[in-house]
Amino acid sequence: MEQAAMNGLGFAHFLANTDGVGRLVLSALLLLSMASWYLIVTRSIANTLAQRRAAVFLAGFWNAPSLQDASAALTAQPIDNAFAELAAQALRAASDSASHGAQKLAAAGGLGEFLTRVLRNGIDQEAARVEHGLTVLASAGSAAPYVGLFGTVWGIYHALVQIGLSGQGTLDKVAGPVGEALIMTALGLAVAIPAVLAYNAFNRRNRMWLARLDAFAHDLYVLTTVGPAKSASPRQGDPP
Repeated sequence: MEQAAMNGLGFAHFLANTDGVGRLVLSALLLLSMASWYLIVTRSIANTLAQRRAAVFLAGFWNAPSLQDASAALTAQPIDNAFAELAAQALRAASDSASHGAQKLAAAGGLGEFLTRVLRNGIDQEAARVEHGLTVLASAGSAAPYVGLFGTVWGIYHALVQIGLSGQGTLDKVAGPVGEALIMTALGLAVAIPAVLAYNAFNRRNRMWLARLDAFAHDLYVLTTVGPAKSASPRQGDPP
């Protein structure tokens, strides 16, 4: 009889005997896990595609004979990465400044100031774009262990109440339900660990990506304001 009772214990038995609070905790952990894995998969694919497209664009950009040829190539192909978008904005700003001079308020202060604002705005927009979803990963990584711990505490309380009502307080009657309640803590850790690892990996990737974009913006500024013949820039936007 005791062996049969022990065989009946487990996660399925815990689900069957938990109350509404326990099911709510499980639902919260499930939602956090689904949101985390969705962001992990989609952001990983998006980052890989962006890296490949940027490498192709930069190779073509630096092989162009002149800025005019690079601008013509930009108009003939889709702008599908941050480096191409930043180059298009810089070349468009230089063209507007040459055509209208200081007649437009945005171009007041000269080409250098206008181009600096355009490039900085482009980098800020990309920084906001690459941070999409990181708040959810950070929230899942920090909150899931505590949600699971709350489920464990509530499960133990629920199990002890049931044992007290039954009047059977021996160790074999207590260990099973308490052990089942610890499943909640394990589930919380299973949700939190991938979210934390992905958050750290994406943060590192974003720092490196924005650093390369900032270096490329400097190259664009020099090429646009000084000219390629006078520029001593080492083409910092080029992929390593």
